[in-house]
Amino acid sequence: MNDQAKNTDTEPLENVKLWDPALRLFHWALVICVVAAWGLGRFGPDIMTLHFYFGYAICALLAFRLIWGFFGPTVARFGHFIYGPKTTLSYASKIFKREPSYWRGHNPLGALAAFALLGLLIAQVATGLTSDPDDFVNVGPLASYVGYDNAVFANRIHYQISNLILAMVGIHLAAIAFYKLWKRENLVKPMITGWKLVKKSDKA
Repeated sequence: MNDQAKNTDTEPLENVKLWDPALRLFHWALVICVVAAWGLGRFGPDIMTLHFYFGYAICALLAFRLIWGFFGPTVARFGHFIYGPKTTLSYASKIFKREPSYWRGHNPLGALAAFALLGLLIAQVATGLTSDPDDFVNVGPLASYVGYDNAVFANRIHYQISNLILAMVGIHLAAIAFYKLWKRENLVKPMITGWKLVKKSDKA
């Protein structure tokens, strides 16, 4: 008998359509745009036209996610993955149990990471739009509205936030590997197919 069947004996499971197509498309489009924008910003040509275009795409994707976070399907809404300290600490205390969590949607730790990454990306877009690297070329379209000193400061912050985003991406990938190798739970497949095995007792 496999591990999933054993778990089913103690707590019923069901395979549900969890992630909607729009959210899955958003996720993978964001992955592509963030990687491209970061790579072009660090290693691309001196004239950052493509970096700007990917930045605008990220801005549009974030606008969609904010709207979807309030008006999308239940599991996509922000209110669905806002957890209190008790739930978060309880989940964290069991994180090293070698069994899948079968969580319906973002688990409490994943939710914290999702909100943190969204916040960093919003800050990154804001600083990019108002940034002035003092090269007379790669000036953000809104830099003139915040004043020269603030625009130069925004450029420095923009660079630092990119390091934080890179760190968050690394944590995200490490978490995926941890869940796959240690907890025997594939978090990537549901974000491709939309389907996920979850506990029946969890509320939708």
